[in-house]
Amino acid sequence: MNATHKSVVVTGIGATTPLGGDSTSTWEALVAGKSGVALIDEEWATDMPVRIAAQAVVDPATEFTRPQARKLDRSAQFALVAAREAWKDAGFSGRAGEVPLEDGAKGATVDPDRLGAVVASGIGGVTTLLAQYDVLKEKGVRPVSPHTVPMMMPNSPSANVGLEFNARAGVHTPVSACASGTEAIGYAIEMIRSGRADVVVAGGTEAAVHPLPLAAFGNMMAMSKANDDPEGASRPFDVGRNGFVLGEGAGVIVLESAEHAAARGARVYAEAVGQGVSADSHHITQPEPSGNGIAHALQNLLENSDLKPSELAHVNAHATSTPQGDVAEIKAMRKVFGDDTDHMVVSGTKSMTGHLLGGAGGIETVATVQAVYHRLAPPTINVEKLDPEVEADVVRDEARALPDGRIAALNNSFGFGGHNVVLAFRTV
Repeated sequence: MNATHKSVVVTGIGATTPLGGDSTSTWEALVAGKSGVALIDEEWATDMPVRIAAQAVVDPATEFTRPQARKLDRSAQFALVAAREAWKDAGFSGRAGEVPLEDGAKGATVDPDRLGAVVASGIGGVTTLLAQYDVLKEKGVRPVSPHTVPMMMPNSPSANVGLEFNARAGVHTPVSACASGTEAIGYAIEMIRSGRADVVVAGGTEAAVHPLPLAAFGNMMAMSKANDDPEGASRPFDVGRNGFVLGEGAGVIVLESAEHAAARGARVYAEAVGQGVSADSHHITQPEPSGNGIAHALQNLLENSDLKPSELAHVNAHATSTPQGDVAEIKAMRKVFGDDTDHMVVSGTKSMTGHLLGGAGGIETVATVQAVYHRLAPPTINVEKLDPEVEADVVRDEARALPDGRIAALNNSFGFGGHNVVLAFRTV
């Protein structure tokens, strides 16, 4: 088997989200159709046009000592919490090459030179940057934290995850706005297929619930201002959708060559079939309305994998709840899959989690992998009247069982700048 055709599997998952502090509680809330959106309970939000967000259930700072937390931006904290869960879930213990022996327990390890990390963030340490600028303005130069630069740089989450597990095969940070987390996982798949790594920790994180991003997104008319109905504000595919709701958190998975996973007897959630990538080259914020760019990404996925459209049973849609984007995504699927689209059930999980920007692809990949593993598609909530232009079988209100046999699922992500990335996962 050529290195470029190595099979890649998912052996660990981790998340910390507006629905739960780990992947299990997040999945249970998704299946139950719970919303993580609420009014922002902070004084600075009182006079904001947008006063709602999907904030993480668990403060990530509580997972670290105070000195540790002061050296990590919130986005890196989220990434480490999710990565630690995924690492443990995959059966690994301690840093690569250094299996600990505390309490007589032993875990699997991996050659650090064969371990990679790819964790993305669309914005990076924006809250650190803005907070330290306030310190500079109000108190002068000396009180500015010496940790500011390593905290605010976009590669901070990935770098800290790499340090956490002793990853030496490569530590990377693709930045492609709201497609960042998905692109990170696609890059990780290629690292394994190319032979650079046996195991890669990959995902996305974001922590941007702050007055400036909320004001900026609100002024560009991209966000819902349904402050009187937080839980009903994010409504993908509904005729009354009026913008996304900002979320925060992280989703991380452990990817591994099938050969390496089998050799250590690892539990496998799903096969990572591959990725498809394209660019709209249309507008810095608006999607190409016909869905052509997205269609090219989907076609790219089919051309570079053995995936058959007839295998696709489920789609975790990007579906941010914006008027143009939700329709363009479905149009693209119909262009590529034709009538096969009719048997693909579509979920818009941002209706519950909000939109985590660069972290969206991370938690939505975790949800997609769990959907394949449990053969269950989460619902899309708040769809009171389906937009007639959305010609798809949208899972509404209640989770839906997926069929027996060999099935696959898509995770779609699209970002400002026209970035399109799609991933496919399949039962094993």
